[in-house]
Amino acid sequence: MMKMSKKGAVLCTALALTALCGGAALAAAGDQSDPLVTKSYLEQSAIPEIVSQVDAKAAVRQTELAQELADQIEQYKKDVEAINPGSDSGASYTLVTLSSGQTIYLEVGCEVMLRVGTAKVNAATSPALIDISTGGTVNSGTSLTKNHLYMATIADRTLTPTADTVKLLVRGGYTIV
Repeated sequence: MMKMSKKGAVLCTALALTALCGGAALAAAGDQSDPLVTKSYLEQSAIPEIVSQVDAKAAVRQTELAQELADQIEQYKKDVEAINPGSDSGASYTLVTLSSGQTIYLEVGCEVMLRVGTAKVNAATSPALIDISTGGTVNSGTSLTKNHLYMATIADRTLTPTADTVKLLVRGGYTIV
């Protein structure tokens, strides 16, 4: 037999310990029947943490998108107002004054109430307007009744004054020519 030096004995011992520790680590890593990560850890810790992070990032992104949408809507309103200064699709009524020879084109959904003067409705098809006050309809060529609320439910409806000055309350989109 061969004699080992102290250095050799220490080296062999170190190698043996390394092999044992490596084997123990590999055995502790687990397999399909004994996983390293338990189901309860995933359900109680890992997955809730991931969901929380995703929710936080989604909330931040939702806020960003909402602001972008609000900015785009505001820019759209400015663009529409620049193109058609008489158009108002807001919730309040606007007092519109027409002179003889002018025509107001009503967009679908526009509401109109004749306050001063006289005016008639023009349309290629019937009904020209809905008389919301009575629940009836108004055909082309008919004069509007003062203080009745009318609504345009079809495109290409116009009103023309039959008096020198006409005042209307208007809510919704319109164009004056």
